[in-house]
Amino acid sequence: MNNALKVGVFVDAENIRFNGGYQLRYDVLRRFAGRHGGTLLRLNTYLAFDQERAREDPEYAKKSAIYQQMVRDFGWKIIVKLVKRYTDDEGNVTTKANADLDLAVDAMLQADNLDLVLLVTGDGDFLQVVSALQNRGCRVELLAFRNISKELQRQVDAFHRGYLIPDLLPFSYEPRNEWGKPGSVVRGVPTKWFPDKGYGFLRFIREISPNLWVTDPREPESPYTSVFCHANEVAEEVAVEDLLNRETILEFYLQESDQKDDGLVAQNVRLVYSPYRSS
Repeated sequence: MNNALKVGVFVDAENIRFNGGYQLRYDVLRRFAGRHGGTLLRLNTYLAFDQERAREDPEYAKKSAIYQQMVRDFGWKIIVKLVKRYTDDEGNVTTKANADLDLAVDAMLQADNLDLVLLVTGDGDFLQVVSALQNRGCRVELLAFRNISKELQRQVDAFHRGYLIPDLLPFSYEPRNEWGKPGSVVRGVPTKWFPDKGYGFLRFIREISPNLWVTDPREPESPYTSVFCHANEVAEEVAVEDLLNRETILEFYLQESDQKDDGLVAQNVRLVYSPYRSS
């Protein structure tokens, strides 16, 4: 445990919401950010709020207030960005609540007080911010789900695909899901696949841990678990090329193996993300 590590988290909430992170759990995100045992100095999230809609829709106003209070209860500072409307020459109305500048300025102002910055966004506009933070001595990590800037992924010191973090996104069809237990549903990646034999192995993160870099499940300190998977359990939408790529994200149920003590097998394997079909 490194109590001296000072951590700051900055969430581009609108970018995340529209790019795979809808219903992100801020309590789990906080736990993930603090997995090294450091001090969480800044927990900032930048949320959009539509004043005009709130005046016309009391239910929206009520739900927004409840949601914001819930996030605050988890210890987050909320920076509200008001939605603005723009009308083009043809009369089309678009809405925007851009938090990029606020987030960038806040992160830079805090840089001298932080050792680790976790950016939660996929927006490539933060590329220069990442570089500037690194040049001021901060380690910068990125967490996002989909539609992620490749340049941003390459620039940061570590990238975490949000789908893989235990319980970060809830499963609506399994509200009492016990991630990692037999009978539960998890998300993971293919690690080995043998097309000619019709089976392979998947890997998922068992628990939030500071040892995410220990990716070999055979290592005692590794937080990863390997799962056997037969081709008959894989949905038709999942192509062989997906199973041969470790960037593919799969969703599957865990069951105890009949062949191996303490072993797990994957069932009802479905596609969440494929590098061949989306950015």
